[in-house]
Amino acid sequence: MTKNENNQPLSVQIISQYIKDLSFEAPAMPQILVDLKNAPAISVDIDVRVNKMDDAKLFSVDLHIKGTAKRPDDNREIFICELLYGALVMADVPAEHLEPVLIVQIPHMLFPYARAIVANVTREAGLPPLQINPIDFATLYREKAKKQQDKDIN
Repeated sequence: MTKNENNQPLSVQIISQYIKDLSFEAPAMPQILVDLKNAPAISVDIDVRVNKMDDAKLFSVDLHIKGTAKRPDDNREIFICELLYGALVMADVPAEHLEPVLIVQIPHMLFPYARAIVANVTREAGLPPLQINPIDFATLYREKAKKQQDKDIN
């Protein structure tokens, strides 16, 4: 346990990690294995959602990853992989630090596990594993906050 500048104890603990939802579709299989000659167009979308549980210091943090691959010639889908990977988190931190901890630090810790699940699912489907590049969750957080601020102004 560490302490903040006011000598108050800070505590963040991941109690459990879990797969909340996992979906994989490969509508063009097995013909795509014969037809695909060029590298597919890959798209990866990431989102983080936080929900407060009944206990004041207990939260669920969900990391949503959607990866798609499309044929470069006709834009047909090769695969769609969606993962909702979550954690139950106990966070005893000052209110001003709570959001960055839950939206930046916790997803940063969850990401390697979620990334491995996506890679394994695509590999087990008979395709090259989808290796997702590391994510800068701090930048993602700032961009999302700016969009929300712009939305609130308009």
